[in-house]
Amino acid sequence: MRIEKAKQEKIKDIVQISKRAFESDVFVGGVEKDSPPDYDSVEWHEKMLEGNHLFQAMVEDTIVGGAILFLDEIGTKLYVGRIFIDDKYHRKGYGKALMESVEEIYPTVKEVHLDTPVWNVRTNSFYRKSGYVMEKQEEGFIFYKKVLSR
Repeated sequence: MRIEKAKQEKIKDIVQISKRAFESDVFVGGVEKDSPPDYDSVEWHEKMLEGNHLFQAMVEDTIVGGAILFLDEIGTKLYVGRIFIDDKYHRKGYGKALMESVEEIYPTVKEVHLDTPVWNVRTNSFYRKSGYVMEKQEEGFIFYKKVLSR
């Protein structure tokens, strides 16, 4: 898997993947219509693209997911706004491969931060298995951090 800056002509495809990914959360404890803000908005994803925050996850020539990433001003901390894998590719190791790619895309990054809902057993387990440590729990979210060894 590789991640690359999203392409404008692929925005609608990425939004459809985001919708399928986040709407599948109802199968792991989520409440219907309790997805991240603007997960299904073409306009919002276009804004993320314009800000150089939207990435597409590729396996060969197929988009299997995406990521919204925010790099701090000095390039040492990365905040993962969200990652998503098309639900038809769940449980195939693509999420793990995507996180590894995210952690490698910026060679100067020393820390990666992210958050996920408390209720989402799938993502909480995934982040812990990926080496993320809980920093705090607040307002229904768990905040994680991983210090990268470089």
